Amino acid sequence: MTAHIHKLAIFGVGLIGGSVALALKQAAAVGEVVGVGRSRANLDAALKLGIIDRIATTAADAVQDADVVLLAVPVGQMAVLMLEIAPHLGAETIVTDAGSTKQDVAALMQQHLAAHLPNCVPGHPIAGAETCGAAAARADLYQGRNVILTPLPQWNKAALEKVRALWQACGAKISEMPATQHDAIFATVSHLPHLLAYTLVDMIARRDNADTLFSFAASGFRDFTRIAGSSPEMWRDIALANRQALLNEIEQYQASLEQMRIALTAEDAAALEATFKRAQTARVRWSEE
Repeated sequence: MTAHIHKLAIFGVGLIGGSVALALKQAAAVGEVVGVGRSRANLDAALKLGIIDRIATTAADAVQDADVVLLAVPVGQMAVLMLEIAPHLGAETIVTDAGSTKQDVAALMQQHLAAHLPNCVPGHPIAGAETCGAAAARADLYQGRNVILTPLPQWNKAALEKVRALWQACGAKISEMPATQHDAIFATVSHLPHLLAYTLVDMIARRDNADTLFSFAASGFRDFTRIAGSSPEMWRDIALANRQALLNEIEQYQASLEQMRIALTAEDAAALEATFKRAQTARVRWSEE
């Protein structure tokens, strides 16, 4: 099913939003793409790169006659944007997002887009990189990648199918689940790993011999900490938005680290090897799926 969108308004024309625009253009699934953002330089770059067709300077201009509005901004900015667009949305305009947490987005939609809820479809594309901005966008970012939709109780079938078709036109695989389940899953497999990477790099950076330590870091350190190069603003908002689930994961990780500390203190080679073996087996099995 191809999503034909006459006008798409994107708030936040960075890696995520810009890649949606490029993918839809490549699939001939969109007419006009209008971009909105805080950085005029980034919007100018998006226009020059052909990611967007026009820059909108107001929310009203952006959403007027839009088929779909995509909020591709850090979750901390969404409340303000929803308040801005609410008075100007057309009766059939669909609002979706690309945020990494879903319970908070659903709550904000309930609060600020109450009159428009049947056409609101929270979503999360599981794709990204540590780079950001319009220049990082690429048409193939979503090919074969997962996108999760977390429909609201007031969901409208036509709106849900339109958003599903939009992501399918980008090459993505679509799943649906409750927002609570989504946030619990991604606290484990995405939000905690980012927190760990940021914490490790910051711990080293604050040491007196940081330059020496970094100079000897090799590929293992680079692979483990790559995601610490991601947007601090975005991950600050994600951590706070999914605070309780993330705190639960931190507690479980701390318990596992304590078991590791005990094994090291006791020079318990068997316990260390058993942990490493379980992890290796799980990692290899996952990577081969």
